[in-house]
Amino acid sequence: MSSSEATAAEDKRLRKTSISDEVVIEFDDVTKTYNLYKNDRGRFLGIFNYNRKGSFLGSVDACKNLSFSVKKGEAVAFLGRNGAGKSTTLKMVTGVAHPTSGTVKVKGRVSALLELTAGFDMQLTGRENIALRGQIMGLKRAEIKELEPGIIEFAELGLYIDQPMRTYSSGMKARLGFAFAVAIEPEILVVDEALSVGDRAFQRKCIERIREIMMDETVTVLFVTHASSTAQEFCSRGIVLDHGQKVFDGSINDATDYYEKNY
Repeated sequence: MSSSEATAAEDKRLRKTSISDEVVIEFDDVTKTYNLYKNDRGRFLGIFNYNRKGSFLGSVDACKNLSFSVKKGEAVAFLGRNGAGKSTTLKMVTGVAHPTSGTVKVKGRVSALLELTAGFDMQLTGRENIALRGQIMGLKRAEIKELEPGIIEFAELGLYIDQPMRTYSSGMKARLGFAFAVAIEPEILVVDEALSVGDRAFQRKCIERIREIMMDETVTVLFVTHASSTAQEFCSRGIVLDHGQKVFDGSINDATDYYEKNY
């Protein structure tokens, strides 16, 4: 077997080979606008449509007239420079942000490896926060109890799991957040390649776990990256964003070629 054939065989092994016709994510003419203010007071008054002179700086469209659909089992890379709208798009998939106009439809349980420590109560213990997050996601008490040992083992927090999270370092909080996110058997996985959790040994364990989930043929993956080689390794499709707009949508090789030539 030649080197090129070996590379192709390896790519096929890493990428998903089975994609359903069922659409699980759909963006229809979505625009997300952020109003910018000079200070927090102006931002607060803006909630009530009262704009004190000089406090309102203007509006920015993080996403503009964005439309695309993703089928069950697809692994899609979102490519773009900083400020292209990638994070805002994924936040709308996870429900953290909502469109200013247009519609976003998501079908399935979403696990996001983005802001790992968001939603934790610093006064509760790590174990109590596992239960809290599970309840927020709609898991039953029995399901949470079943997942808890694996989460604790993966996070490697030892006795700290029963200490208040205000005593945790930032790395410990992120490890618990990651461990929970990868334990819930997501139907849709949202991954930020820039994610960095713990020391090198723990990072390797995280990457391997992400790889395992991504290769599940029933899991839909949205992957944000700046590295074309990483996108080509895992994904079969690429969407290039620029200033909140979709400028290219196609096979991962064509998408990375477009991105590298234009950005």
